[in-house]
Amino acid sequence: MLIVIGYMHVDPADLAEFSVDLKSLAAATRQREGNISYDAVLDNPGDSRLLIAERWADQAALTAHLEAEDTLAFVNHWQGRMRGDIRKYDAANERNLDDE
Repeated sequence: MLIVIGYMHVDPADLAEFSVDLKSLAAATRQREGNISYDAVLDNPGDSRLLIAERWADQAALTAHLEAEDTLAFVNHWQGRMRGDIRKYDAANERNLDDE
């Protein structure tokens, strides 16, 4: 499993439009093969910082998402108006929180 997590920033003036576009993308993404979860939450309204958290079955599923027409359209539309620090992690030992 892959975990993708980090922060995305947009100008406060763009937050409403960005949120609508991201909500639409998220709904489509959650239906994609290999997507386990795809979530975004406004972490800090003052600086329009969103926490992005995704889980993917494997790299092929993530790559298909990144190359999907709607993902590319979203990125192209917001290119230059969003910035982020989002990282990808391999998770090879998934277990319940209270498991050792």
